[in-house]
Amino acid sequence: MADIDATLKSPIRFAPEMEVVGADEAAAIAGLVETLTKISETTFAHSGHATRGVHAKSHGVLRGEMTVLEKLSPGLAQGVFARQATYPVVMRLSTLPGDILDDAVSAPRGLAVKIIGVEGERLAGSEGDVTQDFVLVNGPAFGAATAQKFLPNLKLVAATTDRAEGLKKLVSAFARGTEALLEAFGTKSSTILTLGGQPETHILGETFYSQAPVLYGPYMAKVAIAPVSPALKALTGTAVHLSGRPDGLREAVREYFATLGGEWEIRVQLCNDLQAMPIEDASVVWPETLSPFVAVARISVKPQDSWAPAEVAAIEDGLAFSPWHGLAAHRPLGSVMRARRATYESSARFRGARNGCPMHEPTRAGDVAGGAR
Repeated sequence: MADIDATLKSPIRFAPEMEVVGADEAAAIAGLVETLTKISETTFAHSGHATRGVHAKSHGVLRGEMTVLEKLSPGLAQGVFARQATYPVVMRLSTLPGDILDDAVSAPRGLAVKIIGVEGERLAGSEGDVTQDFVLVNGPAFGAATAQKFLPNLKLVAATTDRAEGLKKLVSAFARGTEALLEAFGTKSSTILTLGGQPETHILGETFYSQAPVLYGPYMAKVAIAPVSPALKALTGTAVHLSGRPDGLREAVREYFATLGGEWEIRVQLCNDLQAMPIEDASVVWPETLSPFVAVARISVKPQDSWAPAEVAAIEDGLAFSPWHGLAAHRPLGSVMRARRATYESSARFRGARNGCPMHEPTRAGDVAGGAR
């Protein structure tokens, strides 16, 4: 296709019939909302403070800037990346469970990014806002194909919420050993990683993925954010000793940003083969041999206190991150993404009501300054 960089091998244009909603999807989504609410109610009863149903524990909150790269090909210049510009961003680093656990229970890591000041046609429900969110995890695919298949997994997680942290540490250590053995034979297990098989490595060295696709203008894409500055890249795979350090990841992030800054690339992988790169099965890793990830923007963060109390309060309790906060040009696609709309909205309402702090969407960087509402 003439308007696409040659390395992208003619991405496919999206058509509505490519999304197929299962007959039992609505019931599954309702079950997910109910289960996540139970997780939130359990943790609220224990702590008196409402947290997210998933990715409850934060390891750092950061503010920086995203700059769209110059001279993108027309096919890559879509949505928030349509023109060269610089935007303020807020970033939140987290881990997967819905309860606040000792970091020795090593679960998958997450990165949520909110880009502020984005103009354009909005997704339904975010009219009047000027933000674009990307919510990512450090694995290229989701642990289940659809909302229906994810519901039983979430119920298992909910059954262990706020219980037997010592046992969770033992399970996590066993899972890490099993995962290391699998990786020695060239494979990974998303189930084991979810149970605590995440290696005890530095969170700032991770590459994060949207796992499920979004629209990319007229095309479809998965999104990734990868460290590119030398100091961040040096942390990839670097061990962080967490025994006896319940907040070891938070301490490591804070220590790093006390003196150093960092840069990440935002990359997109466009769909060019619906068989190998399905829209409705989020568990499939899209082959980079068919379509490589291509850089479209850079995020820069200067040295700062990544756990400043006022910033933490403003971002943890005042903001919600959702792939459904954004432009119509980046509408989330597929069953897992459709489920995230209802579940994330429910979680935000729960936190706002219990904590007496309704969620808000910033219109400028100053709206997220420590304690601002």
